[in-house]
Amino acid sequence: MKIIDAYIIKKFLGTFAFTILLIIPIIIIFDLSENLQTFIERKASVSAIFLDYYLNFVPFLINQLSPIFIFITVIFFTSKMASNSEIVAILAGGVSFKRLLRPYLISAAILTIISFYLNNFVIPEANKERIAFEEVYRKNKFRNVDRDIHMQIDKETFIYMSSYNADIDMGIDFSIENFNEEGELTYKLIADNVIWDTITHKWHIGNYYERHINGLDEIVNTGAYKDTTLNLKPEEFKRRKSFVQTMGYKELNDFIEEAVFKGSEKITRYLVERQTRFAYPFATFILTVIGVAMSSRKVRGGIGLHIGLGLLISASYILFMQIFTSFALTSGASVLVAVWTPNILYGLLALYLLKIAPK
Repeated sequence: MKIIDAYIIKKFLGTFAFTILLIIPIIIIFDLSENLQTFIERKASVSAIFLDYYLNFVPFLINQLSPIFIFITVIFFTSKMASNSEIVAILAGGVSFKRLLRPYLISAAILTIISFYLNNFVIPEANKERIAFEEVYRKNKFRNVDRDIHMQIDKETFIYMSSYNADIDMGIDFSIENFNEEGELTYKLIADNVIWDTITHKWHIGNYYERHINGLDEIVNTGAYKDTTLNLKPEEFKRRKSFVQTMGYKELNDFIEEAVFKGSEKITRYLVERQTRFAYPFATFILTVIGVAMSSRKVRGGIGLHIGLGLLISASYILFMQIFTSFALTSGASVLVAVWTPNILYGLLALYLLKIAPK
């Protein structure tokens, strides 16, 4: 590694850390001022606010805003080098622009590895504490608003509920269907409701009608109530959208596999979460190249113009990521294509800016 490599890597990582230390406290102050009244009304202790919430909120926030932090970092110190004619001197000394990119890409690789590790192992654990705090001191009581719930609970059994009341753990218009290996219906139960019994840990089925089917033979039973054990827990109906953020890499993969088996209607959301954990870290390389190509040229507007353009591009990247992930959730489009499209588009922009950058 040459002296120039060490110099740029030190500038990159140092400025990145400085940017985080500068911006994060400001965001925390604004967030605290916005939620302070709620915290007081719900009697959150000072230790809970700062240790359970903000201490775990910071890694999540850094991850969400990493495109902006990285872009500001590259733009800031590269523009400063360009305004001091350091870039011109380096290129005039026989160093090619591609060679100049090497320390930037090394720094980007370091941040990518750190980001991937945080995304899949550190932040999920921190999110458990943060989301648990929000449930008690920040968010309103959870309500399950899903309608026409279909689930497969084992290889041969399917259930249906028209709705689920999370307050009393009761499903409305409940039904169970069993099929044999040939796909023939062997059992069907229809009930007005099903309620979770917290004492016996069984489901209490009310006002039911059931059919046992064996070819042409059929047995019909009715009753006011019956208890049954199902491969189903009330917690499955009490999850907010953010709960997948609390799962580590292996836990998320196992959960997705189970959700696919059960035919969950929310499987797309889980797949988006998994793909995003890969796409966000990879964007570090793309945004770094864009930042270098933009700010390596000395312009009349100086650092201010570069930072303004940098904020615009990085913010637009986050916006595009949100738009395309929402598109995947609502349109049924390929999750892989939707999540990675912003990286592809900004990757093409990076190649174009690299082509016209001063050599």
